[in-house]
Amino acid sequence: MRKQSGTEVFRITGARQGLADDVRGRQRRYIISMSVRTVSVVLAATLWNVERHVAVVALALGVLLPYVAVVIANAGRENAPSLPTTFVPAPMRPALGAASGAAPAEPGADPGTAGRTGDPRTAD
Repeated sequence: MRKQSGTEVFRITGARQGLADDVRGRQRRYIISMSVRTVSVVLAATLWNVERHVAVVALALGVLLPYVAVVIANAGRENAPSLPTTFVPAPMRPALGAASGAAPAEPGADPGTAGRTGDPRTAD
């Protein structure tokens, strides 16, 4: 097993939806919206002499829904906020001296004199 330091790791769960799947989903939403519009226009024509208030609401829905359907279909590709980030930082390993809990020695000091008081140069 090779160690690769400094490499970036990416999660596949954070990848965006494929372009073909995205287009298919937008087409499906548009077809559903336009089907609801067609039903509402037919309902408005059918109920015009029976229940005028319901017919007016259905006609307003039939007039406004194409605009809403086009805006929803052309919303474009967006990242889902619920997905995790795509970048996983490399884990940081602690330094060898910091793991033992001992205070690091001063630079240039003799390891045998770490606990003594006084200047080791004058101990001659």
